[in-house]
Amino acid sequence: MAKQAYSRRDLAFQLHEVLQVERLNRFPYFKDHDRGSIDLVLDTAGQFADQLLKPLLTELDRQEPQLVDGTIRVHPGVKDIVHRFGQDGWINALFSYEEGGQQLPGTVYNAAVFAMQATNYSASVPPFLTLGAANLLRSFAAPELTAAFTPHMYAGRWQGTMALTEPDAGSSLSDISTSAEPTEDGYYRIRGQKIYISSGDHDACDNVVHLMLAKIKGGPAGAKGISLFAVPRQRVAEGLPNEATQPEELISNDVVTAGIYHKLGCKGAPIAHLMIGGDGDTRGYLVGEPNKGLSYMFQMMNEARLAVGVSAAAIGTAAYYAALEYARARPQGRPIANRDVTQPQVPIIRHADVKRMLLFQKATMEGALGLLLQCSYYMDVARVGEGAEKERAELLLDLLMPIAKTYPSEMGVLSTSAAIQVHGGAGYTTDFPVEQFWRESRIHPIHEGTTGIQGLDLLGRKITQHGGKAVGLLLEEIQATIASAAVVSELAPLAAQLTKNVGILQQVTGHLLGVAARDHELFLADATLYLELAGLVVVAWQWLRQARVAQAALPAAHPDDQNFYHGKLMAAQYFYEYELVRAPGLAKRLQSANAVTVAMQEAWF
Repeated sequence: MAKQAYSRRDLAFQLHEVLQVERLNRFPYFKDHDRGSIDLVLDTAGQFADQLLKPLLTELDRQEPQLVDGTIRVHPGVKDIVHRFGQDGWINALFSYEEGGQQLPGTVYNAAVFAMQATNYSASVPPFLTLGAANLLRSFAAPELTAAFTPHMYAGRWQGTMALTEPDAGSSLSDISTSAEPTEDGYYRIRGQKIYISSGDHDACDNVVHLMLAKIKGGPAGAKGISLFAVPRQRVAEGLPNEATQPEELISNDVVTAGIYHKLGCKGAPIAHLMIGGDGDTRGYLVGEPNKGLSYMFQMMNEARLAVGVSAAAIGTAAYYAALEYARARPQGRPIANRDVTQPQVPIIRHADVKRMLLFQKATMEGALGLLLQCSYYMDVARVGEGAEKERAELLLDLLMPIAKTYPSEMGVLSTSAAIQVHGGAGYTTDFPVEQFWRESRIHPIHEGTTGIQGLDLLGRKITQHGGKAVGLLLEEIQATIASAAVVSELAPLAAQLTKNVGILQQVTGHLLGVAARDHELFLADATLYLELAGLVVVAWQWLRQARVAQAALPAAHPDDQNFYHGKLMAAQYFYEYELVRAPGLAKRLQSANAVTVAMQEAWF
């Protein structure tokens, strides 16, 4: 197990030096959070991760959950972790003081989550799912329904989930068939099945509350007829539970765990196949208004998409530090310019190709983290701001969300793969953690909307929404960074390169919008590649921001910080020299008249 999973110094740099996150305390909701309190949160998260999560990293992977007598049994340590998340206030830290929360900025919270998930991703999944489900209830449910469930969820006693996917309706939610029939007693009888439900059942909690999509009988067809329900695995005999409800008071709510999926990775968080209403006695409680379930669920899905990006960057970062530690310790070969076999071998980190792989990991993951924290900052402003500032943050966040979900997810897979390559054959064994990191990273391009779906969302919806206003705002942000960097001689070449590639992205966008007017299928055929191109430009923007701060800080930096800032500047150069240079090739493909993927016929495969 590697000694280090992430850089506390980098978190401080990104939050305080680049984002200046303490500026958020200009909003009354965040007024109590200054630099001291923010650093305390990050230090506490680090301690929590080291003491509670790190010891179980390998054990949770090796000791898979099992379905025993209708209940999924997980590693005994998961229960302590889940309860501690509740007891220590992590589940409701974002919420108001009146709700027992800390009114913590989401930017700081996501930095803390990043530290925990870099240390042990799968152990952190159940409580953070509960946070999303609880927030959905508090946002849209009637007060009595929120009061019935959320206190138990905040305390870590009850799990929360999002239950969307069905066997014949994966990403196509309009095709779900789970039904809801109203009763005279105020609840609905739910019938159907759900698959791939993360933490949908486990013995580390007393109950599970599913935020479930279903269609009320007689409602509109398709997506317009989807409603949202709170469906507990267990319920009280009559009425709703309350804060004092004890486990022995709960009875079955006819939600049966029919199976467990044995996953490639992330094994500390089980995934369940649920059968609902087999005996006709599953009670579900309507959240909000009928037929608005999908719009409500988009809140949790958007939060989850940003969370997926954080998770992916966290695992990719852990893989980077494992590879860095190994490269410093593993002697092999001699410098190219000096192959004297009588001389001792050198650590592999001195070989240029190994440095290339490590720089790839550093550049992609620290760039991804910058984007994720930037989006988190926009989310905070959108949450508590007012007027034009609030609208600006909302538009930027909405536009960047597909990139924030996808870029860390796709590059996280490549980062963990590079970590295995640095280890050589040792990386392909269970003696080192990088093979586990690769397996755990592979889910992120799939769940909460595949990469293909994110590409369709960005090109097919986000670019043209509000008359392209969000795109204009993003260009303003990027141009402001370019202008501030262009006057610094060391950064002027990077500023010029980013200017050129922003122009390339604009040209491609204009071309594709022209295609859309005559052939919608062709317009969206390579939406995934457009998403990749946009990701390169946006992360290059983030690296120019980081480089500008590092360059300004370097002359007066303490000797201990000199290496850190030099590392930042070299990673920025690497990104521009090795990653951003791929943009023109993507642009050429996106503007090509050869519609090979559209023209290809099924029979020709």
